Amino acid sequence: MQPFTVHPIVGLLSMRQDIVVIGGGLAGSEAAWQAANRGAKVTLYEMRPKEMTPAHKTGDLAELVCSNSLGSVDSSTAPGILKEEMRRLGSLIIRAAEQARVPAGTALAVDRELFSSHVTRALASHANIRIMHEEIADIPRDCVCIVATGPLTSDKLSQAIGGLAQSRHLYFYDAISPIVDADSIDMNVAFRASRYQKGGDDYLNCPMDEPTYDKFYEALLAAEKVQPKEFEKTPYFEACLPIEVMAERGRQTMQFGPLKPVGLVDPRSGRRPFAVVQLRTENSHGSCYNLVGFQTKLTYGEQKRVFRMIPGLEQAEFLRYGSLHRNTFINAPQLLRNTLQFKGRESLLFAGQLVGVEGYTDSAAMGGLAGINAARVLTGEALLSPPPTTAHGSLVAHITTSDAGNFQPMNANFGLFPPLAASIRDKSQKRRLIAERALTDFAAWMAQSGLS
Repeated sequence: MQPFTVHPIVGLLSMRQDIVVIGGGLAGSEAAWQAANRGAKVTLYEMRPKEMTPAHKTGDLAELVCSNSLGSVDSSTAPGILKEEMRRLGSLIIRAAEQARVPAGTALAVDRELFSSHVTRALASHANIRIMHEEIADIPRDCVCIVATGPLTSDKLSQAIGGLAQSRHLYFYDAISPIVDADSIDMNVAFRASRYQKGGDDYLNCPMDEPTYDKFYEALLAAEKVQPKEFEKTPYFEACLPIEVMAERGRQTMQFGPLKPVGLVDPRSGRRPFAVVQLRTENSHGSCYNLVGFQTKLTYGEQKRVFRMIPGLEQAEFLRYGSLHRNTFINAPQLLRNTLQFKGRESLLFAGQLVGVEGYTDSAAMGGLAGINAARVLTGEALLSPPPTTAHGSLVAHITTSDAGNFQPMNANFGLFPPLAASIRDKSQKRRLIAERALTDFAAWMAQSGLS
């Protein structure tokens, strides 16, 4: 693509006419897509592959570094509602995920390479987008800018953001689950099933009896762990606890978390196991599987030893070991408007996990809103914020109206939605009505805002 010419905007302090997006992850990619589709010229900066991070492996856009699942597509769940709203906005991330989808029940899991390839090609071929593989060490002032650098924001840019906010960053650390070769899984032990038979037999399940579980639990407690540096000694996000941290919280914690046996029956015994380790396919070929919920900070040698105690994984070949990486987010309730604009500079917007949402889809959704609003800054149109009854709006309300003194990241969930007008006891009916209200209100908001 030929680079487009950048001219200053008349009347806007000689600002460039292009939108600068810093960060080529899911949020930055979605932001660039949404802005460009609304006629804005966009320059997307991604420092990889010139400058790599501890977790990324490629220089492609929207590379997935943790799970390969974008969460549920069930419209009766909060993540499912969010995906449907994104789909209605013409989301690139949702389109790419659907094109690269692999079997995972009601979850939208993808082949990582295909997914990233779809996103990269779409952005690279867009007439309004140019991609620059350069590190940005400071936030430019001569343009409308979206900062969407996510959990692995570089040290230099982190310092710039901290200086701009006149406050320290908040940090927490995500852990990456291991991946094993499918051919090394003992299928005489593991069985295919999805919990409660929902969505097909897309998961491999490794059953544990009580003595096996106890030995595994004790091994986790005793295993050697990677010792954190001083600056790493911060709390984990509750939805992404390392498996060994769960074990440290008590013998039954894992049974109520990723090793929950509820809804699963071992076809060989006809009984529910004491505990179950689930494995989800990583790619369209089904050649590798990740251990669901097994994010970890164990050393590589201990991962191989301890995780091979899981029935069916005694000879597991690990294609990728688990590891830790830093996550960074700002104190959004203190710093952001509900349009995702920085309160001290209207031409600056933040997006993605940096604003305090958690998860691939949630991050991309905030990127999409930032892209839409950045384009409207250029044209002088009123900026938008979806109603809180929608999935998008409930996330925006969380990150901009929460207690700034106790702010923590959050996924889309029904607890963020405003209550229904009438009290309803039946949980499934209540959630169905919340979902219907969300999509109805989102459609009305789109129409009113000229986004339909």
